[in-house]
Amino acid sequence: MTTDKTALITGASSGLGEAFARRLAAEGYHLILTARRSNRLAALADELTRQHGVACQVIAADLAQEEQLARLESLVAQGPPLSLLINNAGFGIKNRFSDGDLSKHLAMIQLHVTAAVRLTHAALPAMLARRQGAVINVASMAAFVPFHSTTYAATKAYLVAFSEGLASEVMPAGVTVQALCPGFFYSEFHETPEMTGFKRSVIPSLLWLKPEAIVHESLRALERRRVICIPGVQYKLIAVFAQSPLTRSLIAHFARARFFRKF
Repeated sequence: MTTDKTALITGASSGLGEAFARRLAAEGYHLILTARRSNRLAALADELTRQHGVACQVIAADLAQEEQLARLESLVAQGPPLSLLINNAGFGIKNRFSDGDLSKHLAMIQLHVTAAVRLTHAALPAMLARRQGAVINVASMAAFVPFHSTTYAATKAYLVAFSEGLASEVMPAGVTVQALCPGFFYSEFHETPEMTGFKRSVIPSLLWLKPEAIVHESLRALERRRVICIPGVQYKLIAVFAQSPLTRSLIAHFARARFFRKF
């Protein structure tokens, strides 16, 4: 059964974004789906509308581009109020910061940080006025274990800190904020040109999660108003050790030795 709830999901054409879309459509949410690949978005929207009878609006946009981000920001600010905003769009870079193309790092900052901040700022007034609504910022375990991509880890750490600070500000007014911090999961994330050379086989199978399981834990944590959500027992343990001064450097050293040299 459909409801009057609407969710906007960035990076909705695959991976976690697609998994969120499928789960929320099944729960009756109307959806605003945005990503760069319009054909993938349109096919997903048609499927979800047929299966669940929900309205799906498709907006093809590259949020690393200023004009396209500004258009979506305006739509969020002026459009019907959102019940849920999921800032999920993102990408990775396998090169070291000193060796890579600076424009890629700047685009990552724009997409992971600037887009999330601007869309959240645009969505909040209506949520606060209604005293209900939620924002999920998709961060990463890299926020706690910055062993590989310097800029990626830094932007995800920002999203964790931003979510924690914002939650203390708006949760008393009825708005929930979450930083979702998944580890490795099956998706197309590692199949982009920026991640050429990455081999899934270098990651122990125990560390690979399914997107659907991550979405389930995220939404369950959201209901419980938990600000930091780390899906998977194995990653919860890693996060505990990664935040301890006694073991943080050891974990980072192991991660670099195990993964970085093999990319």
